[in-house]
Amino acid sequence: MRGIFVAAAASVALWSSPASADLVTDWWEIGNRYYLAAQGASGPRVPDAERGLSRTALAMFEAVNAIDRRYESYLVLPAGDPRASQDAAAATAAFKVLLKHYPANKSALEESFAMVMAEIPDGPAKDSGRQIGERAADAAIGANGVDASIAQPPYRPRTSPGEWIHTSIPSLEPHWYALKPWAITADRLMPPPPPALTSERYARDYEEVRRLGGRDSKERTPEQTLIARYRQGYDLSPMVRYITDRPGRRQVDNARLLAVYQMAFDDAVQAMIISKYRYDFWRPVTAIRNGDGDANESTQLDPNWLPLLPNPNFQEYPCGHCAAVAVQAEVLKLAGGLSPGTPVRVAAGGNPNMVIQTVGSWDEIVRQVSDSRMLGGVHYRFSNEAGEEIGRRAARTAVETILRPLRLVKKR
Repeated sequence: MRGIFVAAAASVALWSSPASADLVTDWWEIGNRYYLAAQGASGPRVPDAERGLSRTALAMFEAVNAIDRRYESYLVLPAGDPRASQDAAAATAAFKVLLKHYPANKSALEESFAMVMAEIPDGPAKDSGRQIGERAADAAIGANGVDASIAQPPYRPRTSPGEWIHTSIPSLEPHWYALKPWAITADRLMPPPPPALTSERYARDYEEVRRLGGRDSKERTPEQTLIARYRQGYDLSPMVRYITDRPGRRQVDNARLLAVYQMAFDDAVQAMIISKYRYDFWRPVTAIRNGDGDANESTQLDPNWLPLLPNPNFQEYPCGHCAAVAVQAEVLKLAGGLSPGTPVRVAAGGNPNMVIQTVGSWDEIVRQVSDSRMLGGVHYRFSNEAGEEIGRRAARTAVETILRPLRLVKKR
């Protein structure tokens, strides 16, 4: 699962560059670093770590929103002193939540927190802000974790008795079944089953990935190869920073954007993972090497076919990268306050030395990331489309139903 999260989250240094007055975004970037490191850790992950970054963003939002009350509270946190320091509140909230979820980084977090707090003038505003941040952190730390009443069925390999299959257990862990959603349940985001193996749609998409996604493809263009290699590790953090650094944005607006961004992402990923377990669909490499056994006369067998990119160690349908980029792009498009024609800045998450590129629109970056999965030989087109729909629906639901502007809430 690490590939999806590396693509979806930011690859950042401890402190953002260039420096910004927006401390909320600074701490979100720090949280991204620890979140990614936890995703790459060997061995089983602690389920609560999946919520570490979302809870950090939510805690900062609740802390700042308690001072500058403009949005509804998700955690029903009471309003605080409007004269309190928003920086002290946000930093305290982020520090406490990150320390709880990623204790291995205790020294770095304590030093970062100490440096931030030293820059805030001592006095009642600082003290009040710190108290508000502590209350927000305490409320966020336990939010939307694992529901013990929900079963977490382990993966069971499907095979005939005595027949060998790959022995690696998928890297998707069953605790995703039981994590409480933020805005929309997984069953409401679940895509329909993949096309039947005998269908025309299956044959068409099978042939597309066979022709263009193979390691030795003669039909894939050099530009398509670059898209396959570099968009599968996309990084939208330059665009997040571009939005949050725009003149006139309040800290509470940025805190709300980042919280919705993370919470919608969680919901989309949960639905995507549960869908993968439910449908247990085969990757193109398995399908194409067994193309004579799918009862579809329009699919061509190629017993030596290999994908351009490594296969992720979990089920194929729906596309995880596609769900991730769609939910992120849709939240930023709907809640970022940019004009429709604003170009999108995107970096290569797996290669920080690559130049940041500009893409014409949110829809275009989603298309490029989706194409990268087919051109890399690890997904079918129908799986890409299913993943994108999960992401867009999760984003629209989150933007419309949680952390809403108070003026809209009062009209109800």
